[in-house]
Amino acid sequence: MQGRVFYFKNVKKKEKVYSNQFWFLCVSALLFFASFNMIIPELPEFLTKLGGADYKGFIISLFTLTAMLSRPFSGKLADRLGRKPVIIFGGIVCLICSLFYPLLTTLYGFFMLRLFHGFSTGFSPTGVSAYVSDVVPVNRRGEAMGFIGTAGAIGMAFGPAIGGTVANQFGLAWMFYLSSFFALIAVVIMLGVKETLHDRQPISFALLKIRRQDLFDPRVIAPCLVMLLAAYAYGAVYTLIPDHGKHLGIQNKGLLFTYLTVSSLLVRFVAGKASDSYGRVPVLRISILMIVIAMAIIGLADERWMLILGISVYGLAQGSTSPTLLAWATDLSSEEHRGRGIASLYISMEMGIGLGALISGWVYANAHENFIICFGICSALSMVALIYLLSKRQTI
Repeated sequence: MQGRVFYFKNVKKKEKVYSNQFWFLCVSALLFFASFNMIIPELPEFLTKLGGADYKGFIISLFTLTAMLSRPFSGKLADRLGRKPVIIFGGIVCLICSLFYPLLTTLYGFFMLRLFHGFSTGFSPTGVSAYVSDVVPVNRRGEAMGFIGTAGAIGMAFGPAIGGTVANQFGLAWMFYLSSFFALIAVVIMLGVKETLHDRQPISFALLKIRRQDLFDPRVIAPCLVMLLAAYAYGAVYTLIPDHGKHLGIQNKGLLFTYLTVSSLLVRFVAGKASDSYGRVPVLRISILMIVIAMAIIGLADERWMLILGISVYGLAQGSTSPTLLAWATDLSSEEHRGRGIASLYISMEMGIGLGALISGWVYANAHENFIICFGICSALSMVALIYLLSKRQTI
């Protein structure tokens, strides 16, 4: 009951909703997302040097596989152990993995490290989203998810650009060390943030026992289905855009991801707030339609400006879709299992991203003429999501 009183007090006082703790969380999220996104544009070349040019689809898919498998654990631990430990664990994994990349000499080592690295996004974003839902009332939830998403997008925007510059000027090793440093600062900031889960359980092996009901929350099946279909495009984009850009003469591949994330930055806050006012489904109908259009543009791109346009449109779409789906899933989750509901959404996201990365890498097969097929599939799947949303009634 005490938690409910706190909840309604916050509805009236904006300053209580967006406290210093919330902004510290945003800064930590910014650094975390910058850390693991910093290295993504350079990983295809890094893998090629290890002799794995034909396995580029595994760069993202292995990462997301572990992230997906870890979600039931992170959701349960966030609901039982606390939001803060889950966030910090993810940051520590990111820190350690970035330090090990320069030491790799074999494909086996690379793939094992990518699997382990997936734990970072399997834990931190789940804890962050649950934390936000604890301190923000439902009628401001989309707005708050927009804020935290904007923080993450800033990190995703500048991380690849900084990483690409450092890699070109000082070498890949220094890029990985900088990525590790960003993760370290993110963890240090979280150490000073207060825990929001009041009824916490002590650490025990019983918390790691996953029951069938811990795997998925049926309450959130609608946003999960949309996420699964839409996230396929995300996996394809992050797998193929470096090669697509290189084919069109763009040397700093990180800049392409900067275009993507800067454009998503421009709309995240607005889209989240719009979903609070007009409903989650109406906003999603527009954003998913934009994904359909963006994938068609990217697939047909034969000049730099066209590729950049397609990426920018996709950034606007992705920046609208992500906070709205998070808010929708949180709305549908029960209060005591909010971590499970959010984890279910992320499982769908990782499944979509992993399939998008794996299948796109296979279809692409290092042949540039296959780009149109890869992104055509993305457009078609997003169209299925749009048709599903058109059949749903409007909802907050």
